[in-house]
Amino acid sequence: MTALLTAPSGVLVRELRAETVVDAPPGVVWQVLTDFAAYPEWNPFILSVGGKPWVGTHLSVEIRPPGMKSMRFSPMVLRVAKDHELRWVGRVLIAGIFDGEHRFTIAPEGNGSRFVQAEVFTGLLVPVVDLTRTFRATHLGFLQMNRALRERAERLTAGISS
Repeated sequence: MTALLTAPSGVLVRELRAETVVDAPPGVVWQVLTDFAAYPEWNPFILSVGGKPWVGTHLSVEIRPPGMKSMRFSPMVLRVAKDHELRWVGRVLIAGIFDGEHRFTIAPEGNGSRFVQAEVFTGLLVPVVDLTRTFRATHLGFLQMNRALRERAERLTAGISS
């Protein structure tokens, strides 16, 4: 789902969001999400992440939205809450021009978890630049990654249970 929203400040923001229910406990989903070294094995959207999920550090992230060229950026980690949330922010040039705050959240749901991947884009360029194709491709990338994460976490859980 994508949406163009107005923040309480009156500024236009765009949000991309995709979620899935995973038949695995939050700890297993977290393990898959934060095992950056394994991303090339299973993640069709985020091809690689270099660095550690520690607040204040910069990561080196490479993504490839379906049908587009890969892109590299160096977001700063904003929040790490084990088994619950990982959040980072990437910026174009300087803060306030075009910022993307990406978050992954995990919540218990039944015997499993609800995994949500979302990004909120803010800045001066959000209302004036037509990024419809990029946003559609990125949202599709979210959906593909969520499905692959779900499959990997469920396989790990099945292996743990046997």
